Amino acid sequence: MKSGVCDFNETMFFDPSEWDMRNSEAGVWKVGAEVYFKGGGGDVDDKGLTVDVKRNSRLTVNASPEPVAKGKTITVTGKVTRANWETRKYGTYGGRLVNLQFKPAGTTSYTTVKKVYANGSGSLKTTVKASKPGTWRWAYNGNSTTGPSKSSGDYVAVK
Repeated sequence: MKSGVCDFNETMFFDPSEWDMRNSEAGVWKVGAEVYFKGGGGDVDDKGLTVDVKRNSRLTVNASPEPVAKGKTITVTGKVTRANWETRKYGTYGGRLVNLQFKPAGTTSYTTVKKVYANGSGSLKTTVKASKPGTWRWAYNGNSTTGPSKSSGDYVAVK
């Protein structure tokens, strides 16, 4: 029998309503793995394996005014929410540090321009100066119990 190393990444999605999961169950779970080979044989590993089980997060965005004159103020608002497995709804997720990101028109990648803390109800609000047309969005990096998320983008024309 040959020996070797098998590395893999697995993503699994749970429907909390089918599993009757509690919010307190988010976090690191200890797991085991079984591997079976096509030609027979296999391996079992039940020591030291973990998986991160996280609640989903969501972000909204609104940048205004649209359009805006160059040098004037753009107000970017939004809200960060998190799945509540017990109520089966999304609820406020206040106090989170969220990145405001900008993608200039004609480019493909976003850059973080500011970091903003959500208030107690999860609302986000900040201002920036309009310098060029482009798309604004919020991005949350997640934590040990809540996954990352990005809002859709809101394009602002600068005249």
